[in-house]
Amino acid sequence: MAENAAQDAFSAGETGAADNSGRVVLLVPHTRREGNIASAARATELLLEAGLTVRLLGDRDVSFTDNYPALAGLDTVDPGPEAAKGCELVLVLGGDGTFLGAAGLARDQDVPVLGINLGHIGFLAEWEEDSLETAIRRVIDRNYQVVNRMTIDITVHDSNNELVGESWALNEASMENIDRSGVLDAILEVDFRPVSSFGCDGVLISTPTGSTAYAFSAGGPILWPELDAILVVPNNAHALFTTPLVVAPTSTVAVESLITTTHGKVVLDGLRQVDMPPGSRLEVVRGHRPVRLVRLDDSPFTDRLVRKLHLPVNGWRGPGLEEDNSYSDSVARR
Repeated sequence: MAENAAQDAFSAGETGAADNSGRVVLLVPHTRREGNIASAARATELLLEAGLTVRLLGDRDVSFTDNYPALAGLDTVDPGPEAAKGCELVLVLGGDGTFLGAAGLARDQDVPVLGINLGHIGFLAEWEEDSLETAIRRVIDRNYQVVNRMTIDITVHDSNNELVGESWALNEASMENIDRSGVLDAILEVDFRPVSSFGCDGVLISTPTGSTAYAFSAGGPILWPELDAILVVPNNAHALFTTPLVVAPTSTVAVESLITTTHGKVVLDGLRQVDMPPGSRLEVVRGHRPVRLVRLDDSPFTDRLVRKLHLPVNGWRGPGLEEDNSYSDSVARR
């Protein structure tokens, strides 16, 4: 069974009229635009009115709360492993960058994370800004599901087999060349057997969730998130065999850099970095802990793909369209 198929369902019958005093939500807003702050304030008002407690990620003295009493009165916490401790979920208001940072906080405490897109594409977000109030009321009513998204764990060892660093990613591990005056000479390995060697700008190792991100821009395929797999995409490789690979989730993917090549680094979700000196070995395996995502409806990934990438589907006459308005409703949420 795919890991993403396992989910926890919350009863739609428990409404905001119930005793919600013990429920805590960690609010993670993107605060560089005034409209985002206003959305965060409105979400806070709705949650507080229903009796929930809201915890704000950020500095107690930050100026963005000055014009919003609902935000100014919140307890604040600094980013860290304890930020989401005791929370029912982490609520993210922003784009994919904000979501990825918040996903780490949620993963540290094994609590679910819900994203409302206030950015551009926002592939990781569940709903859009114009559905904010509906989404918050779903949270208040516990009318949502939780699904697991596969992660990857990485380790880097130097040429002496000493541990350089270890980390994890929800989207991808991007092995990158630091010195762009030359190429990074690398050897790709799957399940402890060599596949190919080439000079490149780097190698992307992605989850299905991350297949719509950097890996997609580098020419990789889109994987449905229900699929458990590891995607490998050489980045601007100078060789004949540089096609993307989709390997089993039980596989170990490794990339070794030659001792004579340039210095590199491994970037995790664009947020965390691990040094990769010449002669290092990067190993990637399925993550030991998933990220738990909040789902507010059961619309298929196909609808999200069409909506987010603005794919042309005019003229489609699919079966049962008149009887099933779910697709039309999904498109309407653009």
